[in-house]
Amino acid sequence: MRPGSPAQKPSPALSAALSGAVDLAAVKARTEAAARAAEAPAPTTGEYVIDATEATFQAAVIDRSFQVPVLIDLWADWCQPCKQLSPILERLANEAAGQWILAKVDTEANPRIAQALQVQSIPTVYAVIGGQLIPGFQGALPEPQVREFVGAVLKAAEQANLTGGGPPAADAAPDEADVPADPRFDAAEKALAEGDYDVAAKSYQTILDAEPANVEAALALRQIGLLQRVDQLDAATVNRADSAPDDLEAQLAAADYALSGGDVDGALERLLGALRRAGADERDTVRDRLVEYFDLLGPDDPRVPPARRALANALF
Repeated sequence: MRPGSPAQKPSPALSAALSGAVDLAAVKARTEAAARAAEAPAPTTGEYVIDATEATFQAAVIDRSFQVPVLIDLWADWCQPCKQLSPILERLANEAAGQWILAKVDTEANPRIAQALQVQSIPTVYAVIGGQLIPGFQGALPEPQVREFVGAVLKAAEQANLTGGGPPAADAAPDEADVPADPRFDAAEKALAEGDYDVAAKSYQTILDAEPANVEAALALRQIGLLQRVDQLDAATVNRADSAPDDLEAQLAAADYALSGGDVDGALERLLGALRRAGADERDTVRDRLVEYFDLLGPDDPRVPPARRALANALF
């Protein structure tokens, strides 16, 4: 549907366009990363602190984060505050004994990682949970504050059903070629392709009810939620967004419309603007919509980290 046009059910073409906007290839990549993590051995004693490089970052940080939370410590040898913070992080990681992993990144040797994370100064700490990048802090904090941050990361991981631990024994895992196709996903994908979002949503929700940690189903359900909202968009509501900046309903509708058309920057900027203007009773609504967009776009989208930082700044 376009603003000013009569409401109508989005065609499969619109679904395809939206799929491009949220990058289903990235969704698939995250799903494959989760599968690789499930096949990887759990960290053992002495592997709680690792050196991550540009060559190993995918496996050591992103893939591993589907098993346990990973904290990224960005440092350099010339950085004096880094020499204060890093020993604290290393001690806490070893103390946790595998509840989370510390990945140390030398920014001098791995400048592309620092560039991708848009690091402004060091030391900088990020957390990664289930492939999602979470802004941490900059500078050398005292140990009590570092412990507080680690505790918040572990709580977030628990809420994301990330319990850590190793995969089943290798001899108990079926060979990938022997795993039959899952008919539940076939039915859901067929409904989605036909534009029957209600049936697709119910199908994916059934999978999640049985498997709360199923990453693929959770991501698909978020995508369908956006498709369903776009299906119900009212042209008048979308069109009044620019002239009514305090109309939260209009801002949310216009953001969904922008994202569905591939205007990711416009969607994020609109929601961040709405968050800054929102009253106390509206902020959670805007924050939740932004977090949904971050999930849909994925942590590898370069627009997500700065938007996450803007979200954090607006909230705190």
